[in-house]
Amino acid sequence: MKAAVIVFPASNCDRDAKVALTEMTGKAPAMVWHQDSDLPDVDLVVIPGGFSYGDYLRCGAMASQSPVMRSVKAHAEKGGAVLGICNGFQVLTESHLLPGALMRNAGLKFVCKPVTLKVEETQSAFTRGYNNGQSVVFPVAHGEGNYYADDATLDRLEGEGRVVFRYAANPNGSARDIAGILSEKRNVLGMMPHPERVVDGATGGTDGRALFKSLIETLS
Repeated sequence: MKAAVIVFPASNCDRDAKVALTEMTGKAPAMVWHQDSDLPDVDLVVIPGGFSYGDYLRCGAMASQSPVMRSVKAHAEKGGAVLGICNGFQVLTESHLLPGALMRNAGLKFVCKPVTLKVEETQSAFTRGYNNGQSVVFPVAHGEGNYYADDATLDRLEGEGRVVFRYAANPNGSARDIAGILSEKRNVLGMMPHPERVVDGATGGTDGRALFKSLIETLS
């Protein structure tokens, strides 16, 4: 599986994504600067966490206008896999690759801790390595992770099996405890928790390994 990680000004999880992908695939991903207009030939694009453009305006709004996002959209439209983590999820909603929006946490405080998630959907390239209903622990670190969409959109996400992860104990007020969702084509995943931080037992856990293993097995 060939992968690329998009790097924006103030991304701070791009190296985490690089380390996780290198660990899982045995080769380093391409690191693509946001001002580049083209993507290399890859199977997976990762939009990492952080504070792109300092989180000015709405989180992810400025990053969504970066030149590279035109190529990311084209990659997704052709069926290529895209994984947006934390700020990457915000960028995906601002780019309209995913529905809804990420708002300020309900408690108006930054949340940084491990959280338990329930795996809701295992029929995707991202989650085939998990069992339906499985509990996993991923860390979160965000101030604007409160997922919002209108009831019709939420019902559609639920009905189409596009809610992938759900919080066991909601840390941010997200509608219906949603922690991650898929696009209509099921090739784009946005999630607030950080799977790339739990691929090494020596640094926090291994519950994220199955996500990357799923992608490798599907896309290689």
